[in-house]
Amino acid sequence: MAIRAATPDLVRPASVPSAHQAGLGVSTLEIARRGILKFLRTPQLVVVGTLQGAMFLLLFRYVFGGAISAGGLSYVDFLVPGFIATSVLFGGMGSAAAVAEDLQQGFVDRLRSLPIPRSAALTGRVLADLGILAWSLVITTVIGFLVGFRLHGSVPAAVGALGLCLIFGIAFDWLFIALGMISGTPQAAQGIGFMVFPFTFVSSAYVPVSSMPGWMQSFAANQPITMMVDAVRALTLGSGAKAALGHPTGYFVVRALIWSAALVVAFAPLAVARYRKA
Repeated sequence: MAIRAATPDLVRPASVPSAHQAGLGVSTLEIARRGILKFLRTPQLVVVGTLQGAMFLLLFRYVFGGAISAGGLSYVDFLVPGFIATSVLFGGMGSAAAVAEDLQQGFVDRLRSLPIPRSAALTGRVLADLGILAWSLVITTVIGFLVGFRLHGSVPAAVGALGLCLIFGIAFDWLFIALGMISGTPQAAQGIGFMVFPFTFVSSAYVPVSSMPGWMQSFAANQPITMMVDAVRALTLGSGAKAALGHPTGYFVVRALIWSAALVVAFAPLAVARYRKA
């Protein structure tokens, strides 16, 4: 059974016997394939998804970089891991809008009329977003090397950093899917999703936390984005990062994973509940 069969003439009634239902794995893969094809066949999304992060990276690297001290690290080595980690949030805003669009255009209703597990609509969305995020991570990493970033840790640790970014992506994707379910329209979803964006500035992504006002430092140092950014930074910069970051790699990796699990526990049930009521 393929989700492509969701054209009006092939829509099956909800009373199809459960023995004829497609499994969760097959349904998830088909819905994920549809999400990725929709992304690839929308040039605007591909161009914006590719250039958006690159423009901000170049802006910070060449405009603000000369005025920012990175606490013993070169600014490009400090900045690029921050951008790689926060690219998760850039992609998530698009996910919220895509979910709202599917609701508004009736795609979710059509899925409900098919003999597939209801949870496949959400797991397929998460899997599609994971594929799009992997593309974004590759592009951001390549641009990072082009503007001067160099790997100071081991290659396995760097691969681990990219894997950690994918875990961050899954965690934050549930947040943005929940926001897409709540917002009602793609425009509102983009607006609500953008409200998460300022949290990247109140973190260690672009500047050291120590450069912020004292009352802001406690929040900035312990919020999930800082833990995720510093985990990627520690994995890619090797032993030289410990002195600049103040803690060993394991400190940030463990806390980043705890925050990721907390985001999934908090927002996955909310997204599922909103999906059932939508």
